[in-house]
Amino acid sequence: MKIAIGCDHGGLNLKGEIIKHLQAKGIEVKDYGTYNTESCDYPDIAIQVAEDIINKNSNFGILVCGTGIGISLAANKVPGIRAALCSDTFSAHATREHNNANILALGERTVGVGLALDIVDAFLNAEFQGGRHQNRIDKISKIEKKYSK
Repeated sequence: MKIAIGCDHGGLNLKGEIIKHLQAKGIEVKDYGTYNTESCDYPDIAIQVAEDIINKNSNFGILVCGTGIGISLAANKVPGIRAALCSDTFSAHATREHNNANILALGERTVGVGLALDIVDAFLNAEFQGGRHQNRIDKISKIEKKYSK
């Protein structure tokens, strides 16, 4: 498994903890930055991770900012990306099982490290259930196509 990960300055510390956690499990991680606490713009990071997923260079992405909101909004502008902001393990596995989410978004200021790592594990260990859920994903894709130019 290969994970693309990125953050803005508000998610730097949590991103570092997630990278260590994933690498300890033998998961390959591609880090798109940022690499310091200097203020940066989360859309710049979100697009890099989203494009990595769309180009099938990584299996999943993880994005972190202060709340996870802005960075997930930016990633979701890329057709084919389904970035889900999760702050609990139920949502993390449900979004993979039902929404086939391909990016997990987290907020460093909203979840502690221990919970964040549990959320990461729940997300990565879940599998898309298909069936009736695929029909809904197909409808999302139709919406993307209708409004993409």
